[in-house]
Amino acid sequence: MNTVQKLENKQKKTSNIIMRNAKKEKIVNYWGKRSDSFLEQRRAELHSPLAERWMDEICKYLPQKRGLNILDVGCGAGFFSILLAKEGHKVVGTDLTKEMIERSKILAREERADGCFLVMDAEKLEFQAGRFDVVISRNLTWTLPNPKKAYREWFRVLKKGGILLNFDGNYGENDVSDTSILPENHAHHMLGDEMMRECEEIKKQLSISSVQRPAWDMSVLGQIGFKKFSIDFDVSERIYIEKDEFYNPVPLFCVCATK
Repeated sequence: MNTVQKLENKQKKTSNIIMRNAKKEKIVNYWGKRSDSFLEQRRAELHSPLAERWMDEICKYLPQKRGLNILDVGCGAGFFSILLAKEGHKVVGTDLTKEMIERSKILAREERADGCFLVMDAEKLEFQAGRFDVVISRNLTWTLPNPKKAYREWFRVLKKGGILLNFDGNYGENDVSDTSILPENHAHHMLGDEMMRECEEIKKQLSISSVQRPAWDMSVLGQIGFKKFSIDFDVSERIYIEKDEFYNPVPLFCVCATK
């Protein structure tokens, strides 16, 4: 039995653990309800100018070689995983939400992109230490009940000299249920007010919503043992040039750290 098969056999056990954690259960159920809309949006995003813009951003930090072992943690519908796999890297995408992983597999098949997608908790990864050259994430940390624990895990699974790339926003300062500034064709309008209010209520219960980011992130990463930090506050200016269906009004930052 190979490594992938062993990990897939753990999926049922992982799901049972999740169901015993009420807060995580609520988070998983919420994002499961949004998995179909994520599939549609990521499908469109892969064939938009944003795909090339995102690769330009990511490639600033990656070693200039193919075949890197990359973990896309909180992969959602697989956008980053697919982009990186098409560049020749060996990518594993993980997400706590089973429905998101199912959508990732669908999209990867459509795009003819190699990749392994597994249901897994970002705060308790089922990988051996030092497996990955890169750990990458987008818009995940703000949704986690224990982001400090997640950061420790990401540090653990990175090789010495490995790179963490975390693209996120200070969502705690914003009311995500307020869609008034979004363009008319934005996906959040199609979700409906009730779904967005549920997101805001979940967010308010998370400790990361009350800290100042990315200063908090940098402090935690330093305590864990990461080195050679950098922060880029201008990601959104280069990615979200048009106010269209993909537009994110919350400014994104990129935290890059080396183990």
